[in-house]
Amino acid sequence: MTYIYELPDWPKFRWSDEKIVTALARVRHHQGRLVGRMEGLGFPLKSEAVLQTLTEDVIQSSEIEGESLDREQVRSSIARRLGMDIGALAPADHHVEGVVDMTLDATQNYAQALSAERLFAWHAALFPTGRSGMNRITVGAWRDDKTGPMQVISGPMGRERIHFQAPAAKSLRNEMRAFIKWRNAETPLDPVLGAAIAHLWFVTIHPFDDGNGRIARAIADMGLARSESSAQRFYSMSAQIRLERKAYYDILEKTQKGSLDITAWLQWFLDCLDRAFDRADDILASVFKKARFWDRHASAAFNARQRAMINRLLNGFVGKLTTSKWAALCKCSQDTALRDIDDLVKRGVLVKDSAGGRSTSYSIKED
Repeated sequence: MTYIYELPDWPKFRWSDEKIVTALARVRHHQGRLVGRMEGLGFPLKSEAVLQTLTEDVIQSSEIEGESLDREQVRSSIARRLGMDIGALAPADHHVEGVVDMTLDATQNYAQALSAERLFAWHAALFPTGRSGMNRITVGAWRDDKTGPMQVISGPMGRERIHFQAPAAKSLRNEMRAFIKWRNAETPLDPVLGAAIAHLWFVTIHPFDDGNGRIARAIADMGLARSESSAQRFYSMSAQIRLERKAYYDILEKTQKGSLDITAWLQWFLDCLDRAFDRADDILASVFKKARFWDRHASAAFNARQRAMINRLLNGFVGKLTTSKWAALCKCSQDTALRDIDDLVKRGVLVKDSAGGRSTSYSIKED
């Protein structure tokens, strides 16, 4: 099997401008309309949209790799770093803080040059304990392949399928030097295409023991922020990739085993990005729903537990809200949780879901 980094002209990527020009124009138009629409919002709504988008980006990029992060911890960590007042902040563990650090550095400091030291800092932030799961890994440095070649594998032990094998560790210094030099160079290349190429190039080099996919997506997000000259994020490419994870891995594998003509990868990336813009409408709808709710109930007296749980529901509560979950999240008794909930039901804030009995759950009453 020959991979693209083994080809004589690597990394001289090429593509058909004719085949991508329409998709690129559509994406740039859609992008401009979305950003303009969001910029027209008032400061509170715009800030909430940015917070929701970044929260989604952090969570979904980790979920692509099969890792689940606590939404409230992520949201609180981002809000604290951006100086947003969202009331009581949930304490975040070191791992959540690290992922947030990397994401915000990539998107908020998008204009800064990329460097090996910056990438090492991102990697160290992703793995604050020096371990990936139960395994100790090299952190804040290029991989050394002491345990064998870096491979992307799936399937049960004994019947593994090798999807990709990365360049040997001995070549990483030169590979990454070339990549970083290209990423920092001034070129006439459209920044959106630059983001797509950077994503593919970095994940093909696969320079770290773990975390390569998340860092590749952060590099792409940095490129997309550059394309808008804005640190404010109103859409999540990672959330869309999460929805299309199989197609994402399929096109990566096909491209890495193909030629240096990456037209198909660019087409997929642009189409996926365009769908990410469409999903931004969901975030905007959620922001408006939350704003309308608090406008309607501006004079209502909610206790601290009720206010916190209402915000959790409005921010995208995962699963069903029951008295047991209320008690656990608010650190109160079941009786207190039931009184809180019954009060909100009587006031028309919450409604019982259709399933009753022991499985009674509650949702915010729709407008």
